[in-house]
Amino acid sequence: MSTKKKILIALVVVVLGITGKYVYDRHINHNFMTITEGKVYKSGVIPPDEIADYVKKYKIKSIVDLRFPGTGDDVNNPEVPAELIAEKEAVEKIPGVNYFNNGSDQVPKQENLDSFFKIMDNQDNYPVLIHCYHGIGRAQMYSAIYRIEYEGFSNEEARSKAAFPVMFSSFDDGKPKGEYLKAYKSRKQKAAENK
Repeated sequence: MSTKKKILIALVVVVLGITGKYVYDRHINHNFMTITEGKVYKSGVIPPDEIADYVKKYKIKSIVDLRFPGTGDDVNNPEVPAELIAEKEAVEKIPGVNYFNNGSDQVPKQENLDSFFKIMDNQDNYPVLIHCYHGIGRAQMYSAIYRIEYEGFSNEEARSKAAFPVMFSSFDDGKPKGEYLKAYKSRKQKAAENK
């Protein structure tokens, strides 16, 4: 077999591997990802009939749903009220699991952060699953904020883990989410400034 043919076959195998991983992550595993093993996970929407499986596998005690309908942004926030109700009802059937709806824009407002901190400050709520619609915008944003607030990540470390690669993503320099994370001040930083 010629070298050109071997290179072409290798290239096809790599492309198929990347495509397969994308399809699995996005459409089969719902962009599920471990943020901190045994503590915090993030995902896109998990169909109501599959939620119990994830809860059992990862021992999840709380689900933080960042979706809310009526934003008018059908690309980033294509939520449908019936979907939120179906998820809430599915979670209510699982003993010992809390469902929190903290409907948020792509860039959080202070009231969303306050609600999020109230949930995350309570150790009884862990392990926690944070999710939005796609699992790559708001869920990543709140995961980055979690890392800054609770794990001591720097803003840049948290931003770089929010998306790979950061360049050309919604967390890139000059993009609202990227700039928000770069300028974000933790509660600890704000308290130190107010002394």
